[in-house]
Amino acid sequence: MGEITVSAQDMDRLLRDPASAYGAPYQRAYAELAETHRGRPADEIVPLLRAAAEAALLGFTGADLLEQAQAISSGAPYELRVRVTG
Repeated sequence: MGEITVSAQDMDRLLRDPASAYGAPYQRAYAELAETHRGRPADEIVPLLRAAAEAALLGFTGADLLEQAQAISSGAPYELRVRVTG
């Protein structure tokens, strides 16, 4: 289970928000990878998650990305704890 800290003004980079001007929220990219890459090796998924995180300007660690990739690969649910600051 991963954890990330995001400022309140940057939540739209993480979550799908139709009103946001930001084009690629991480939640959407993760959901698309979960649909298309289930059963694929985690090391194949990690670079795709890293690219999505970088595009959304989110600072996931390598361990976070591996954990997410393993969840996608196995089809297991993944819970991300988000701490919102000011």
